[in-house]
Amino acid sequence: MEGTPVLQDSFGRVATDLRVSLTDRCNLRCSYCMPPEGLDWLPKPELLTAEEIVRLVTIGVERLGITEVRYTGGEPLLRRELVDIVARTVALTPTPQVSLTTNGIGLSRLAVPLAEAGLHRVNVSLDTLDRETFKKLAHRDRLADVLEGLAAAEAAGLRPVKVNAVLMRGINDHEAVPLLRYCLDRGYELRFIEQMPLDAQHGWRRENMITADEILVMLKESFDLTDADPQERGSAPAELFLVDGGPARVGVIGSVTRPFCGACDRVRLTADGQIRNCLFATDESDLRAAMRSGASDDELAERWLAAVRVKKAGHGIDDPTFLQPSRPMSAIGG
Repeated sequence: MEGTPVLQDSFGRVATDLRVSLTDRCNLRCSYCMPPEGLDWLPKPELLTAEEIVRLVTIGVERLGITEVRYTGGEPLLRRELVDIVARTVALTPTPQVSLTTNGIGLSRLAVPLAEAGLHRVNVSLDTLDRETFKKLAHRDRLADVLEGLAAAEAAGLRPVKVNAVLMRGINDHEAVPLLRYCLDRGYELRFIEQMPLDAQHGWRRENMITADEILVMLKESFDLTDADPQERGSAPAELFLVDGGPARVGVIGSVTRPFCGACDRVRLTADGQIRNCLFATDESDLRAAMRSGASDDELAERWLAAVRVKKAGHGIDDPTFLQPSRPMSAIGG
């Protein structure tokens, strides 16, 4: 609508893509995210209720120019009200694009209800095709459930089904080509993501990370990769490449070595109602406390605008003063 405020920072970037964490809980223990024993989960009273989530998303869409909403976690499929939250989001005017990032466990059961609720597509994490490697990485024997979830999402029409993979040195870095072949054979769109310093253990080391350049070298040994239309990328994090002339594509997200902060259009809402203007932000803006204290929609919108206005130019991973966020990825939402 004309005259609607936008979530613009001091560098002129406008946030239109909202990532909403529905829970910090997860049913896997992926080593690049959390320790095998898990974490201390947020107490239920601190979590936003479904009504509070929908209220804040509504403010974002109807008052602040949000055009895309992605529900994340933790593991968002663990949120009992997920289907209802999706349906209520799709019913907003104007209707945002609504997607979901998930580990795929339980998706075989929920794919059809989510599609019927209006969900547009899913991103599913899949780092390996080997059962033993999956158990080593995730500390759970659930690879079959993830693969079933992917197939169910495709069958339910949640296309394009996107697959997110993180390669780790000496663990699954030999699987770049098999993962891409698997996705090509099934019509999934694969995205390789550089491992980021967002693990709860603070064990990330740059020298252990498989870089975007290394990933491309591995893939080019078996596939002909050509740059996709750069205009199509826009503010998307993935560099896209046509595989063997297309139309199939593969993406590489070089969050660390090829940062895309200058085109970033994302803002995040944590499961406990904090606005984060960057994955690596050290400050948050508390909308939950304001909302529960009786703040109006206008007041909440102003707080949100102020939180985005002070967004930094970049994540600063290469800065000697960089500090890893105290919250791990499971608590922030991807």
